[in-house]
Amino acid sequence: MKEDSPVAPDDGPMPQANLPAFLSDNTNLSFARRAGLHRAENPLGLTATAVIAIDAQTGETLFSRNATVALPIASLSKLLTAMVLLDSGVPLSARIAITSDDVDRLRNSRSRLQVGTRLSRSEALRLALMSSDNRAAHALARTHPDGIDEFVQRMNVKAQNVGAVQATFTDPTGLSNANRATARDVAALVAAAAKYPLLRQFTTTSKYLARFGKRRLTYLNSNRLVRLARWPIRLQKTGYIVEAGWCLAMTLRVSRRSINVVLLDSGSVAQRDEDARKLRRWLKTQASRK
Repeated sequence: MKEDSPVAPDDGPMPQANLPAFLSDNTNLSFARRAGLHRAENPLGLTATAVIAIDAQTGETLFSRNATVALPIASLSKLLTAMVLLDSGVPLSARIAITSDDVDRLRNSRSRLQVGTRLSRSEALRLALMSSDNRAAHALARTHPDGIDEFVQRMNVKAQNVGAVQATFTDPTGLSNANRATARDVAALVAAAAKYPLLRQFTTTSKYLARFGKRRLTYLNSNRLVRLARWPIRLQKTGYIVEAGWCLAMTLRVSRRSINVVLLDSGSVAQRDEDARKLRRWLKTQASRK
């Protein structure tokens, strides 16, 4: 979703099965910070409260912090939306329309896809992934032949099938804070998504010129590490809502190793990028010692 989504009130209580009771009533804080997870041991000085790095080849956990606590994951949900769409076999060349049903009325997040815009499923998928457009993601689920409710059900089934066993999803965009998963769950989603060539391509597209009739719109990747730093990222997704903080999931090449990295609840976009840099430096240092 758009990274400048405004503050919005909670849209549901947080289950307490695998999350400590809230220590703060401040709804402008993320769920993790309200629960005090940021106070956990933090050897790398990261702002992200839940982190994991896993060797994509061996499955070895290289680093973790609060990685088994289920938290809102915002637009990281769109990786799962994309996989369910591709698994369904619907024609990507078919054109769909943005309608008023796709407008975000929960958080009033912005989109340049006006109601009435027609675009191919492929183009909607690209915009949902690279620039995290919520209307595009919602339209993909809404226009699925089996309907949006069945689509979300398939998201939950797919999550379980790929090993995201604590994950639950209620919408295809991540706007709802009821879309929750652990950092380890998200790493499983990343590992599964990285097997789809189209998802690798679309999530790492730096810039895209979209043509809607006479309109020409340039879309940028929501991940500055792709757009500006040009890291060796094979697949990635960013996300933000207040309850989730700034999130990032990616498959990253470090010292000839492919590593699945998840950062949940960083303090800001800049701090999320710095968290990624710190973790990458640490991973390189660990690799050099072997």
